[in-house]
Amino acid sequence: MRRKFGICELSTLNASFDDDLAAYAAAGADGISIFEGKLVAGREAEQLESFRRSGLEASAAVLAVPSVLPLPRFPGPERPEERLEAMLAGMRRLAPFEPTAFVCPSGPAGELTDAEARKTLGEGLRVLADESARLGIPVALEPMSTFEREVWTLVTTLGEAAELVDEAGADVGLVFDTWHLWNSPELDDDLERYGDRIVAVQVNDWRDPTRSWCDRVLPGDGVIDLGPLLDAVERTGWAGCYDLEVFSDDGKFGNDFEDSLWKLPADELARRGRERFTQLELSSSTEGRAA
Repeated sequence: MRRKFGICELSTLNASFDDDLAAYAAAGADGISIFEGKLVAGREAEQLESFRRSGLEASAAVLAVPSVLPLPRFPGPERPEERLEAMLAGMRRLAPFEPTAFVCPSGPAGELTDAEARKTLGEGLRVLADESARLGIPVALEPMSTFEREVWTLVTTLGEAAELVDEAGADVGLVFDTWHLWNSPELDDDLERYGDRIVAVQVNDWRDPTRSWCDRVLPGDGVIDLGPLLDAVERTGWAGCYDLEVFSDDGKFGNDFEDSLWKLPADELARRGRERFTQLELSSSTEGRAA
């Protein structure tokens, strides 16, 4: 069965919501991972109609304030209580688009102790889970890479994320992002044990050497052996969109990379991303037949 391909709007950061819809549909994408930051206050109903006309489905959505604990590299309130209010408002704002999930990284401990940070995050996850149950759209905790983990995350593997969710007693799913998890220890075991809890999948590749956290490349252009990795994800029962999510600094985060993918027009990035994903699919199918 053909895997569904989606594109996260963070991959075309400089384009508008309408430009993204047109570009992704023209490239043959199945879905769009909507970034709340591209919705325009007062125009949400109009944008919803544009989305419905596009023929795209909504995959996992990204909130403008995505995490309970502050992310130093992104703007937003500092106090977890204020962040939660913004997250709840974002979930309600995005709900009419009927995304398949809301993606939420944890954020780092910062000045809190690990125990304090886990307690704060757990309390926040329970609040988010209550709202997600009301909306009928799951929330998903995203484990992130050990690369600069001190400014990003409390959890770096599926197992650590599942343990934190269970500790919190929250009905929250998990996110699988290839850039973050491709080299995590015991990944095969984690997928077998926790794979049925995955509610969002993000696809990208790792440049070697990587120049910053904001230096992802398109599938097949890096060092991740993505074919077997996505096969393993599929064996968990995943049948949703595989969302292309590329961060590629054009100066916004301190590094103006000459080859930044964010400098590409949205239609070109979408076309290239779709081509790379198709090539990956064809290669995986060929290897499967040969085996």
